[in-house]
Amino acid sequence: MSDFDLPLSAELSGAALDRAYNARATVSVETFETIIGQYRATSDQAAATLPARLGLVYDDCGERLDIFAGGQGGDLRPAVIFIHGGYWRALSRLESRMLAPVLAAEGIACVVPDYTLSPQVSLREIVRQMRAAFTWLWQNAEAEGIDRERIYLCGSSAGGHLVGTLLSGGWQAVAGLPPTAVAGAMPISGLYDLDPISRTFPQEWLQLGPADIADLSPIRTIDGAHCPVVAAYAAHEAPGFSLNSRAYAAAWQAAGGAAEVLEVPGCNHFDVLLEFTRPDSLLSQRLLQMIARGR
Repeated sequence: MSDFDLPLSAELSGAALDRAYNARATVSVETFETIIGQYRATSDQAAATLPARLGLVYDDCGERLDIFAGGQGGDLRPAVIFIHGGYWRALSRLESRMLAPVLAAEGIACVVPDYTLSPQVSLREIVRQMRAAFTWLWQNAEAEGIDRERIYLCGSSAGGHLVGTLLSGGWQAVAGLPPTAVAGAMPISGLYDLDPISRTFPQEWLQLGPADIADLSPIRTIDGAHCPVVAAYAAHEAPGFSLNSRAYAAAWQAAGGAAEVLEVPGCNHFDVLLEFTRPDSLLSQRLLQMIARGR
């Protein structure tokens, strides 16, 4: 077990553990539906108004990604890959483009990939797909007007977990990438230790085994912390998500990396992403600062 095992993993079980990881229970049905509607509306607006290349196939699995305001020729732009959440079984890139306008205004590309949802495929396959998406972008960066030395990661909830698996060591060499391929990361309300997840309701569709927990838990697979990480979470989270964020930042620091914890006030697990629609929000500003420092 990791030195940073989460207290919830040992202290809670059954219904109490379910509550600790049930983000949906922190908001009403009406609030949740309203927020998801805002996801789609802001994403549709981005697709309608920004220069973009939509629906690019990045892997033999057939899944696609969108690139907003990349461009070709001239100065190469930094880029943020945003990976959507949904407990690995819901949502898509079509609801996940809300970062693109704020980034485009600062000359930063936004890349939004899809992945095949669980339980249609295993979590191991979802991780493989996200690594394939990153590899595709790295290999095609110049053609898409992107500086491969300045590719940043952001993702929410399950997407935060997938950001963590891109930060994990070992896979880059197999893909022909340097271990320093990621310039920085802001995972939001991520799930970095899968042990408690394997003992609560998401196990119904994930069916995680011991090897999955060992190999796919980002907190257990840090192998050199090569970039800055901001582990963010909303103030009004189910406790499993905030605990994960704090534990992951501590593990990243222990591995020698620069990491900080950012609690976003006034937000819940879902509306925290709408903070990215405002350039002056704490979340937008912190992400833009990370990218500016890396230029």
